[in-house]
Amino acid sequence: MASQGDFESVHAIARAFGGSGVVGPTICGLSRTGLRDIDRAWEAIEPAAKRRIHTFIATSEVHMVNKLKMTPDQVKAETAQAVAHAKAYTDDVEFSPEDASRSDFDFMCEVLQIAVDNGATTLNIPDTVGFAIPAEWGARIAAIRERVVGDYIISSHCHNDLGLAVANSLAAVEAGARQVECTVNGLGERAGNAAVEEIVMALRTRADHYGGLDCGVDASQLVRSSKLVSRLTGYPVQYNKAVVGRNAFAHESGIHAHGVLNERTTYEIMDPAAVGAGESQIVLGKHSGRHSFADALSKMGYELSGDALNQAFTRFKELADRKVELSTEDLEALVAEEVGDTVRYRYSLVSVDCQGGSNSTPTATVVVDTDGEKLEATATGDGMVEAACAAIRSITGVEGRLTDYSVTSVTGGVDALADVALRFEVDGHAVPGRGLSHDVVEASARAFLNAINRTVRVRETGDSLDRTGRPGSLTQQVPGI
Repeated sequence: MASQGDFESVHAIARAFGGSGVVGPTICGLSRTGLRDIDRAWEAIEPAAKRRIHTFIATSEVHMVNKLKMTPDQVKAETAQAVAHAKAYTDDVEFSPEDASRSDFDFMCEVLQIAVDNGATTLNIPDTVGFAIPAEWGARIAAIRERVVGDYIISSHCHNDLGLAVANSLAAVEAGARQVECTVNGLGERAGNAAVEEIVMALRTRADHYGGLDCGVDASQLVRSSKLVSRLTGYPVQYNKAVVGRNAFAHESGIHAHGVLNERTTYEIMDPAAVGAGESQIVLGKHSGRHSFADALSKMGYELSGDALNQAFTRFKELADRKVELSTEDLEALVAEEVGDTVRYRYSLVSVDCQGGSNSTPTATVVVDTDGEKLEATATGDGMVEAACAAIRSITGVEGRLTDYSVTSVTGGVDALADVALRFEVDGHAVPGRGLSHDVVEASARAFLNAINRTVRVRETGDSLDRTGRPGSLTQQVPGI
């Protein structure tokens, strides 16, 4: 009655499940207790093979006084008339006392009894404003079953204003409810309704507690349905949403990830494949351990051990402290930077601090470590990258000419890693360098120091440089590599 668009939508759904012998859901139209509203609801659902009318009226004092402007006796009369009118259309009639959690219990039960006496087959008890708590709600559902006489199914409809919609719904099931009104992703008024995916998986995961109750939902479609609804409504699913969120089966903590890699059930109470989420994911971040890191690299084709693994893992931890999650592309860039060769570097970057602007000279202060000794230098340049490189030259004493320089973004987004590649011409050789960081200047300093270290290695050992600029004899290289 409230929306022509909704009427047409429900009517289209009803037609899709129309005809005799159709196996499918019951199509239900919700309406207020006004007779014209009920007529309109019936018109919308009439083409369906299985049909239900759901009518409701508020029973709390705050609603009756301030919204309905009706007395308790008027509400009871309205209930009797509406349910009887709906019953004339279909044997399947549902009734709700709106704002049940704040209604006077005795009065609400009188209204519910009137609904049953006039033909209601489902009594839906709504926590309309999310006011209830689980123990209280379960007790209320159980008390209604004791008080209201008749043959009916009791239902629970919970809102999530206090974050308790699912907990309250499950408490209702324990108390005898055999219908739960819920929505995909918990969508609904204000903070939403109980989430269907959480209800389904709670009943299945804890079948021992709920006596093996099953709702017949194909759980393998839960993630797919969640994504579809999110895309069509424009409401994103929070990453840590239970069951269907992106992180629902993702593990970062070293202890958790190590356990899952050895045996999934150590830290997963549900099989991600059972809800259509594929496999467990080991997410690499600042809490990840060496085991997870090595496993991720192994899946990418990098088998690292010993010093090479330690070196890459140390650098990974540095980057992970500054980025929430590292992607496969980030790891590939890190491996290319850190384990491109196996030499022990003379110098390692400790810090780089820059300042400058359109009206000041770019200045960089760089601190490097060499065998435990911290060396510092400050230099200026035409830009902050040049200033940082000048400071590194001052510290190392290695002079040469920067011939090539490029910077690329490893991934998209504002937290993307900058991947700097350069060539440093020194002693007649063009030495490559590569650096990775969230900051372009720091990535440049790392790349330049990488080239310096290779140069120092050649000078100390007397090795030549291969075609890539790495230390080693040209005659030992495989052609084309």
